[in-house]
Amino acid sequence: MNLLIVLLDSAVNVAHEWMKLGAGLAAVLAAFGASYGISQIAKSALESIARQPEAGNDLRSSMIVSAALIEGVTFFAIVVCLLILFV
Repeated sequence: MNLLIVLLDSAVNVAHEWMKLGAGLAAVLAAFGASYGISQIAKSALESIARQPEAGNDLRSSMIVSAALIEGVTFFAIVVCLLILFV
């Protein structure tokens, strides 16, 4: 009976270690995905402003709003990963 308890305890510890690794990787993927998305938004906005400078203010404000939405979703994803990690 003691051996079974030791094996189950070690299996639970290994599962927690994998869970921590998965949460960390998910947080990293969320941050990299957001940075890539925001860079694509900035790239497209700058190309559009270069082609049509008079629409610069509208494009800039749209770019800031969409980048803020991406940042919000990324922050939510990282908070979920931290909850998985510490709860």
